Amino acid sequence: MKRSLDRRQELIIISIIWILGILVDRFWFSLDHTIPAWDQADYLNGGIIYTQAFQNPRWFDGDWWRSLWLMSPKIPPLTYLLTIPFFNLFGISLDAGMWVMAIYSALLLFSVYGLGIILFNGTVALWAVLICQFLPGLYYYRLEYLLDFPLAAIVTFSYFCLTWWRFSGQGWLKAIAFGISFGLGMLVKQTALFFLFLPILWVLGENLWRKRWGNLAQLMLSFLTPALLMFPWYRTNWLLMLTASKRATVDSAILEGDPPLTSLDAWTFYAQVLPYFLSWVLLLVPLVGLLISLRHRKTEDKINRPVWIWLGVFLLGGYLLSSLNINKDARYILPLLPTLSLILSVGLLSWRGRFAPAIRWGTITIAAILTSLNLFPLGGDIITNVFSPQLQHHPYLKTGWQHEEVVKEILADSPYLRSTLGVLPSTPELNQHTFSFYGGKHNSQVAGRQVGVREEDIEKDVNSLDWFLTKTGEQGSVPDVQKKIVNRVATGSDFQVEKTWQLPDDSTLSLHRKIYPSVTVKPLENAPKWVELREIAIAEKASPNQPIPVVYKWAGDWQQLKSGIVILNWQEVDGKDYWMHDHGIAMGGLMAKKLTPEEQQNGFEVTEKTAMQSAATPGVYRLSAVYLNRETGETYPIKTNAEITIDPQVAKLATPQLDLVTQLRLKSANIGQGLTGIEPIFELTNRINQYDSIQDYVLQADKAFSYRLQQQNPPDKLSLAYGLAISKVLQQDVAGAIKATEEMIKIDPHNPYHYAYQGFIYLYDWQPQAAQKVLDKARQLNPDSEEIKTLNVVAALMGGNLVKAWQLWQSN
Repeated sequence: MKRSLDRRQELIIISIIWILGILVDRFWFSLDHTIPAWDQADYLNGGIIYTQAFQNPRWFDGDWWRSLWLMSPKIPPLTYLLTIPFFNLFGISLDAGMWVMAIYSALLLFSVYGLGIILFNGTVALWAVLICQFLPGLYYYRLEYLLDFPLAAIVTFSYFCLTWWRFSGQGWLKAIAFGISFGLGMLVKQTALFFLFLPILWVLGENLWRKRWGNLAQLMLSFLTPALLMFPWYRTNWLLMLTASKRATVDSAILEGDPPLTSLDAWTFYAQVLPYFLSWVLLLVPLVGLLISLRHRKTEDKINRPVWIWLGVFLLGGYLLSSLNINKDARYILPLLPTLSLILSVGLLSWRGRFAPAIRWGTITIAAILTSLNLFPLGGDIITNVFSPQLQHHPYLKTGWQHEEVVKEILADSPYLRSTLGVLPSTPELNQHTFSFYGGKHNSQVAGRQVGVREEDIEKDVNSLDWFLTKTGEQGSVPDVQKKIVNRVATGSDFQVEKTWQLPDDSTLSLHRKIYPSVTVKPLENAPKWVELREIAIAEKASPNQPIPVVYKWAGDWQQLKSGIVILNWQEVDGKDYWMHDHGIAMGGLMAKKLTPEEQQNGFEVTEKTAMQSAATPGVYRLSAVYLNRETGETYPIKTNAEITIDPQVAKLATPQLDLVTQLRLKSANIGQGLTGIEPIFELTNRINQYDSIQDYVLQADKAFSYRLQQQNPPDKLSLAYGLAISKVLQQDVAGAIKATEEMIKIDPHNPYHYAYQGFIYLYDWQPQAAQKVLDKARQLNPDSEEIKTLNVVAALMGGNLVKAWQLWQSN
């Protein structure tokens, strides 16, 4: 590669290098039968969710955009969004999703070239691009659907834009380009900031020092641009993102045994990893070239100090801030590699003498051979173990893990229902995320969830799901209690083995189905005009204030059943006591890929096997029912003559789990007590969210409680307002949650926690002034509450009133 090449020729060469990389990747994928592991499958599921959302976009609907950002509350969605065209074009599969890496690969290679041109010359740039294709760290993670290679590409692009602005004459358009690139980086992964923070601080500092106010104005504009890009997602999800970050860093570091920051290992961890990511060949040969070059330099003038300082700022800043992150993983340092390739390129080109070309091309040839041996099963393990160890990534050639067959078996049995599969093993090939991914190929009609992780929840888990998956042999990363739920499912009289398969690891995979499922659906020959309650099976008598088993059979056309929520009142005949059993028909689980015209016309019968919580007062209770269409708000009465007697002399009945809406309502009734009432709700939702893969029960509760509160003088109005407020909070519906808390305040204006909840919601929505008003009232009602004092401090800080915040903090 001689400098006589012009820019157009260089760009053609880079394009060829990029295309050759794609061809190698595609050949690798043609051989590979890898099952995406935990993280890979989880990220692929994010791509599936966004692909489904864009099947019916509503571009000018603010609620649709808000719901779009809520689909990925912890992980920024840019990679998911870029995956959509490939899923639409090639169908949902790992191979299709991996096409997005070709985009990031192009971005990375051309950004490296741009950096090389700005900081050095075209020859250095071209060699750096070539080296990037042979760095084990980059090609290894280019074949994984993770965020680390995309992050490396977007960080390199952003660093290129900032370098372009700094070294090639500042300008407003260049500043905007950097701002856009930085915003995109933050929409790939939050840790983009780790690598760009020090370079940004550096250019701010040097321009302040030299009083270059025009440049500072451009930088301010460049900061405004990413803020506009990032704002919708970060504003919507900031609280969940922060709480998830704590789990992803501190908790994960403790669980994985990462070295503490006070130890030397924490700061040398990535230094020990880098040689493997670079390979010894591409590290040592350029390093020797650099040392020889430095030794033979006659003057320091030949060293372009600003360039090397600038490279050092990026590399050192990224390294130190990544090391400061207590959660360590080798791949987290990947964004440093493209920039390091420039230094390797300089080192390789520093060799002089008649053997220099042979050394350069020999090094690249050896790197290419090592790449081939690391990527394909060609033998040569002895060579790779010496020169490029620990990053062998051969295609997985075995088949027969049976994910598709498991999903198809569930769909064959329950073609009209959305099903949740309790996945009890947790191995790279068999875990909840992989089954959700294969279920995603069928419109996410089957979703995997990991349950049985807490001993006190085993019976609740078993009673709440109809499908479980077990395997013999290696169980993977599961808690000790997992053995108990496996035994409970395998030996329990309420489950049967639906089918078994032999797996490539010589273990047996078993699909267990509940003998009497909680919901069943069957087609009818003729659909009634309106939804009907055709049958109800219930005991004649039951004990007070206890769960009661009940079976409902509903009939109607598909659309009415699918959109239907039933408002059920069991009213005392000669008194005022009652209980409610509102829920979505089929517990909101009706779903089918495509109905035939005959099925749509003939309708369906839905049987629900569930339980309800009885009242405390003995007596005879009679059922009244109202159909509520969640889409249109349409209502009409449903005929029923069911009765039950509540008698304290009757023994407690064996029951399935209460439906999820009832569980949420009962727990929500205690939120007026403050934290003691709130904490059990989030403990509950952490568990029951596993049973409903899309948390439709929250929307059912929202619609049912809203309907009841609209009625004139509904009984137990405050409990309904509590339930509505919780359902709005769980949906992150700020306006709805504020309205619900206003209703709580109206009903009971003397409860300080009603104001505190509203203040918290205002703070979540970045309205500190509005929060301060209601929190002042809460503090007046309960000046001793530590929680209310803390919220007042936060409101003062967010409102910029530092003095008041300090005073409030001191008073705690």
